[in-house]
Amino acid sequence: MAKYIFVTGGVISSLGKGITSASIGKILESRGLKVALMKFDPYINIDPGTMNPYQHGEVYVTDDGAETDLDLGHYERFTHTKTTKFNNVTTGQVYNAVIARERHGDYLGKTIQVIPHITNEIKERIKKAAEVSQAAVLIVEIGGTVGDIESLPFLEAARQFRLDAGYQNVFYAHVTLVPYIKVAGEIKTKPTQHSVGTLREIGIQPDALICRTEESLSEEVKEKISLFCNVRKEAVIEARDVGSIYQVPLVFKKQILDEIILSHFNLICKFSDLKDWEKNVVERALHPGGKVKIALVGKYIALQDAYKSIYEALAHAGIANNCKVEIVRVDSEDIEKKGADKLLAQVSGVLVPGGFGYRGIEGKIKAIKFARENKVPFLGLCLGMQCAVIEFARGVCGLKEANSTEFQLKTRHPVISLLAEQKKIKDLGGTMRLGAYPCKIKKNSLAFKVFGQSLVWERHRHRYEFNNAYRKLLEKKGLFFSGIYLKKNLVEVVELKGHPYFIAVQFHPEFKSKPDKAHPLFKGFIKAAQDAKT
Repeated sequence: MAKYIFVTGGVISSLGKGITSASIGKILESRGLKVALMKFDPYINIDPGTMNPYQHGEVYVTDDGAETDLDLGHYERFTHTKTTKFNNVTTGQVYNAVIARERHGDYLGKTIQVIPHITNEIKERIKKAAEVSQAAVLIVEIGGTVGDIESLPFLEAARQFRLDAGYQNVFYAHVTLVPYIKVAGEIKTKPTQHSVGTLREIGIQPDALICRTEESLSEEVKEKISLFCNVRKEAVIEARDVGSIYQVPLVFKKQILDEIILSHFNLICKFSDLKDWEKNVVERALHPGGKVKIALVGKYIALQDAYKSIYEALAHAGIANNCKVEIVRVDSEDIEKKGADKLLAQVSGVLVPGGFGYRGIEGKIKAIKFARENKVPFLGLCLGMQCAVIEFARGVCGLKEANSTEFQLKTRHPVISLLAEQKKIKDLGGTMRLGAYPCKIKKNSLAFKVFGQSLVWERHRHRYEFNNAYRKLLEKKGLFFSGIYLKKNLVEVVELKGHPYFIAVQFHPEFKSKPDKAHPLFKGFIKAAQDAKT
């Protein structure tokens, strides 16, 4: 039988439950256990696919095409788990399933209620995730903050789960805030006490407290928290702010959180000191040998989480190249107003990410033109590739009116257009080209040099594609189509020969990058930026 860890949060949001869950997964995986992780999101949307990035942040995509919460990205980066549609559950999904069964008559005339029908559905999804993953330990992160109305059914299901699975098979970890009041010069435990009190009113007694703090917790403070929250002192874990999120597993390891969890589960596992992680990831992240400045030209730069996986993938590439990647966030609308020369003059590389809608597009195109003409290393992702095609068609091929039908439906030169099968689609949710697809790489290309292989699988999230009617013209003018999805003859990778590093892809390589295994495209991009700097 699998073991289950439920991770909850209190006091305020954004305390790092996702990093906490992923780090717990890392330390348990290092002990030889197969782990899996899942996220419960209390919003009523079926998934975040139709939500504005300013509302939700990045939408993370799995191999099987699920549009999910960005925390699943943390799970995959920290551990070897492969997430699927079973690893992200929303309130919308749960109620949708229960109501569908009610309409079908599956409940035989019963009154449908939150308890037991909604909570039973939640518990069944937990069991399904454990079954599909075949993991020894399933870590379940419950979104929101204890006390929120939206999260109550998930918390109630977590409470019931210990009754169903048995005390020794379920572990509760609660992430809370222990603030430092600068004026008083004191650390305050009262918010944590209230948070745990609220959790206990629901019926959940935490087995460990993960205490987020800016200042170190004294033994006296730990004793106080232990006493008032009814948690063993050794299970009061200090989670102080660190220089890199990849330090967190080491912080937990040092405080024997893995031993506390294994003891609760009555498991004996091999020893691990995480030395490889410390040496090859953390030390290189904290003490880089150099620095390179990269401009990320996007539409949603005001929100840190909008490009979360890209920021992490750049950091991974920095680790791989032993340098710090300084990210310059450039609003593409500012480039439209001030020009690319002024805003991009001091960078060693330009990255244009994905996105939707016409706002800021001309700024992205100008940034790409700057990178092409000035031989600045460039990496385009999804919409970034489409903008690169538009820029090349306009700037090199003379097709001044070239555009995407997403931005100008009746453009004279639709070099980017809607897939034929997409034209019949009416519902927007979950209907894009999603998930992992194979890409055949040409051997005489930069892409082949970077990947080191001729077939790769990468994740997609888009509706629009390169229009093959323009392939011969653009190829004749020097745009090299180096990656193709053969089944439908779709362009996946474009590049320019004679340029230090100009490559753009229709997929999202950031979703497959890890701190100890940077994605080849990002690794090559940062290496080229280093070379350009020197």
